[in-house]
Amino acid sequence: MQDRNNTIAGWVLFAGIIALGSTLVVGEVFGHEEVDSCEEGADGYCPSYVADAAAATGGEAEAEQPIAFFLASADATRGENVFKKCAACHTVTAGGANKVGPNLYDLMGNPIAGKAGFAYSDALKGHGGNWDWDNMSAWLASPRSFAPGNKMTFAGLGDPQDRADVMLYLNSQGSGIAVPPPPAEVSPEEAAAEAAAAEGELQPAADSDTADQLTEENVEGTGSEGSDVDE
Repeated sequence: MQDRNNTIAGWVLFAGIIALGSTLVVGEVFGHEEVDSCEEGADGYCPSYVADAAAATGGEAEAEQPIAFFLASADATRGENVFKKCAACHTVTAGGANKVGPNLYDLMGNPIAGKAGFAYSDALKGHGGNWDWDNMSAWLASPRSFAPGNKMTFAGLGDPQDRADVMLYLNSQGSGIAVPPPPAEVSPEEAAAEAAAAEGELQPAADSDTADQLTEENVEGTGSEGSDVDE
């Protein structure tokens, strides 16, 4: 009896293993492809890793405001604290030595890769332009994206308010370039008016097509039998 029970248990276990293996194989063969968003999945399929990421971020990321928006509420004291992340590689005082990175005193408004005595990468030297607010914000957000191939290993500051704060602090260290005014807020009425104006730019073409069509109809209806004009 004991042997019979062991045999039955063995077959049950074997059947379970077969079923599990079949499920894994079918999942590999017929499973959905990986997608980056739920909109890309077929038949309403949304992988759990995509759903979890969307829930964590609140769905699609909103477009970031211009850096001037954050500069309006920026604070140099906060920026000095943020700069502590940079202090291992940079000095920011007048006459400060170059370290792993160049001295950053009087940096804002001056040419990119323009500090004398520092060996900049070719990627940064070839970028061109000055360290204005937009360029500096883009650099601080992602040095790798701003000048691919440069020597900067810092990943960047994802928070635009942190970038605005640290830029205001850098600007106070020997630079003093003008801070741009905050962008004008667009009311819903103004946004609607702009949308209507953009739609109106397409209207003349449509009206022109209609006019051409009417003209052709008038030409076809001209004559003793087709004329609507009283003689």
